[in-house]
Amino acid sequence: PRHRPHPPFSLPPPPLPVEDLKDPLPPQWRCFMSPQGRRYYVNTINNETTWERPSSTPGTPKTPHRHKNSLPAVNGFHSGGSPLHHVENSHNSQVRKGSTAEPQVRPSGHLTINCVTFPSLAVVEQQLLKPSDWSYCDYFWADKKDAQANGSISGFEVLLQKQLKGKQMQKEMAEFIRERIKIEEEYAKNLAKLSQIPLAGQEEGTLGEAWAQLKTSLADEAEVHLKFSSKLQSEVEKPLLTFRENFKKDMKRFDHHIADLRKQLVGRYASVEKARKALADRQKELELKTQQQEIKLSSKIEEDIKKARRKSTQAGDDLMRCVDLYNQSQSKWFEEMVTTSLELERLEVERVEMIRQHLCQYTTLRHETDMFNQSTMEPVDQLLQCVDPSKDRELWVKENKTGEIRPVDIEI
Repeated sequence: PRHRPHPPFSLPPPPLPVEDLKDPLPPQWRCFMSPQGRRYYVNTINNETTWERPSSTPGTPKTPHRHKNSLPAVNGFHSGGSPLHHVENSHNSQVRKGSTAEPQVRPSGHLTINCVTFPSLAVVEQQLLKPSDWSYCDYFWADKKDAQANGSISGFEVLLQKQLKGKQMQKEMAEFIRERIKIEEEYAKNLAKLSQIPLAGQEEGTLGEAWAQLKTSLADEAEVHLKFSSKLQSEVEKPLLTFRENFKKDMKRFDHHIADLRKQLVGRYASVEKARKALADRQKELELKTQQQEIKLSSKIEEDIKKARRKSTQAGDDLMRCVDLYNQSQSKWFEEMVTTSLELERLEVERVEMIRQHLCQYTTLRHETDMFNQSTMEPVDQLLQCVDPSKDRELWVKENKTGEIRPVDIEI
């Protein structure tokens, strides 16, 4: 998707003092300095930005078209080094649970979804904070439809769910290793038990020795598997279980922190809307008084117009104050979203790497077990190579012979 910058909710901050006072800009244009030290210009009426200095005709830049990827913009602030704010498919985003609000298009052209301002499709292209990284901080600004409920969840909640799922997978892996340990323990127990059964215990000779060694090897193998199960428990299962024991507590802290910032943002957006309505009412009142004056001149109407104008001015000031507070809240929320999502990203990398290392330890222990098992077979192999039926016969005959004198024929 194409990524667009977060448009100004209101007027940008005061211009940097970089303009030549002898050649002032048109009234609605302000000059700013880019991080690279290059001047650019912002129209405070329609938020248009351009590298070209506006002409003497008010409201018209020398080059009317916009430049892609030219100007940094974050949360409505055209400031030097701030990270860029990315919103993916913001115009199609769902609202949060419990909200029935639809995206609103403001006169400035930006969209408001669930009390958060997003760029319109006509705004200059937006860069990613971490291009080519598929970073959390670039792809979770919009809300996501919740398949299990009529509503949606925030992008940050999606990240939290990923963390919780990862913790659950880690727990289930530990349970799997526990079952593997049980199998090893049971196998070792059965091997040790089998090695004690006196079957074929009366076998003699070199074959008897090989057979006895084979039974002994079962006991040795049982010991190998017991050691394997013990190492699995201490070097694989336990680390998987104990990794980040305070995980849920940390996730709740992150959740509450971002939720509080979002709640503050919602409240200040409500104040903006209230102030916007109040200003519209004051302007209508002023317009009505002005129309009355056109019909009938009187000192009372003139005084009423002055009062209406003061109220309208005050309402405008109140709106600007509310907008400023809103922008401050949204900027703070944005910064904390970036910081916290990068922390969650780091934690996920750490979790995956931890699990990978301990699964590698599992395979190492398994290979060691095979080698130890092989070593228990070596004496058996050696004795089996020495089995000699002729020697066994000799030994057995010497031990069990009943006489060497052979019978002869009867003589008459």
